[in-house]
Amino acid sequence: MHIGIDLGSRTIKVAAFRDGVLVDQQLVESGFDPYGQAMALIGKYDSGRIVATGYGRHLAAEHFAHEVITEIKAHALGARHFYPECRTIVDIGGQDSKVISLGENGRVVNFQMNDKCAAGTGRFLEIMAASLGFRLDEFGAAALESSAEVGINSMCTVFAESEVISMKNRGLPVKDIAMGVHLSVVNRLVGMLNRMGYGEQVIFSGGVARNPCIVRLLEDRLEKATVLTPSEPDLVGAMGAALYAAEN
Repeated sequence: MHIGIDLGSRTIKVAAFRDGVLVDQQLVESGFDPYGQAMALIGKYDSGRIVATGYGRHLAAEHFAHEVITEIKAHALGARHFYPECRTIVDIGGQDSKVISLGENGRVVNFQMNDKCAAGTGRFLEIMAASLGFRLDEFGAAALESSAEVGINSMCTVFAESEVISMKNRGLPVKDIAMGVHLSVVNRLVGMLNRMGYGEQVIFSGGVARNPCIVRLLEDRLEKATVLTPSEPDLVGAMGAALYAAEN
């Protein structure tokens, strides 16, 4: 058994492979005790090599993981498992967003991260959804019902939230504001992609890839590329860690 665990800022994901086949997958909220959550998840496996990735990977290395790898390497391996020819990956997690460029052999040749501020991340969308009275799982669909684009100018989460509340108090439709929030995330992503360069396919991983508005806007603005989303985008990192365990 080869087990990958991705200890993210918002969720913990586990993927287990046996003989090159995915046999199990799990996802839970990190909660207030990520170590306890992680131990509960891996406790169901009697044996196996464990490779950890994500924000909590060093905690895992101290207690149960045999090895750790970066999120960049994990998402590269996981994305290539779904799409063997992929050369560009966009990953949006809870606290950062990344653009990863791969060579023909699948090795990472370049990457950019937005980890200085929560703006443009899953946490940013979570805060904005709450400010507008939406559940996170309905936020993207609500934005797609917008009839107009509202510009969000602030680059900082705190100031953007203040801007959103001000717009709401002025009577602007909340769905139009929601679209503005999603546009601010996508515009930041497209800027990163343009600086890095990208090919005909862009693989979208991470939990935010489940947001239909982010996917639609990204497709619209990347005219020369097709945006592909794995069936389980949250698990790409954990799968990459498990595949690394199998290879090594």
